[in-house]
Amino acid sequence: MDQTTEPDRARVPAPPVLAAAVQWAPGEDVAANRAAAAAWIDRAAARGARLVVLPEYSQHCSADLAATAPAAAEPLEGPFTTMLRERAEAHGALIVAGMLERTERGGVANVVVAVDGTGIRAAYRKVHLYDAFGTRESDWLEAGDPAQLPVVEALGLRIGIETCYDLRFPEATRRLVDAGADVVVVPAEWVRGPQKERHWTTLVTARAIESTVHVVAADQAPPLGVGCSSIVDPMGVALAALGDAEDVAVAPIDLAVTAATRVRNPSLANRRYRIA
Repeated sequence: MDQTTEPDRARVPAPPVLAAAVQWAPGEDVAANRAAAAAWIDRAAARGARLVVLPEYSQHCSADLAATAPAAAEPLEGPFTTMLRERAEAHGALIVAGMLERTERGGVANVVVAVDGTGIRAAYRKVHLYDAFGTRESDWLEAGDPAQLPVVEALGLRIGIETCYDLRFPEATRRLVDAGADVVVVPAEWVRGPQKERHWTTLVTARAIESTVHVVAADQAPPLGVGCSSIVDPMGVALAALGDAEDVAVAPIDLAVTAATRVRNPSLANRRYRIA
């Protein structure tokens, strides 16, 4: 993965890149999920998207992941990422999606992979496990290394990767921006519950505004996720947004907008604190 140390405000903006947030509801059948994910990627690419973001747990999901994930997990270089590479190569795209990895220790990790036609460009293992709202991911998932800084340079963009519960930790996004990200992608399975839709949409927007970056947030559709996937610009404007139905949100990632926003709202330059 490619990393830098500071946002490069003198960088010449690349042409806008169409991004897609795919909102769908994967199930327990990993083969069926591969086929469905491939179809959703093709659908997004047909609308011109070259950065395609699928939800967390796109490879396998269930209402009781603690019970089903160990059998469903697969190697990082396995059938799911092979499919992603084939679709990425076919469309000249970068595809980001969540999956369950069988680790070398025999456990399970929640991984977001970024894949293009050459293979896996980054694999981010979820740092903030979802031990909240009555759920305990740490009972069955291995946590990722907090030192990870997954920023991938592709399509003329610097793409930072986080997932789901990471949104509740502003420093997670800010570290990616300090590592050079100008767009942050967030695959999620944002669990349904009282006020959860509002938390999701508020946090996605806040992360875009406070770090002056585009955010591409792809959540699962019901019954498990809240939906409400969106693509938000650095001023907090939802360029494309969905309700709770399965669909694809498509919008441009325009670094000229980022540059102009950072002139108008130079909060990154004006801050007095740094994330260690």
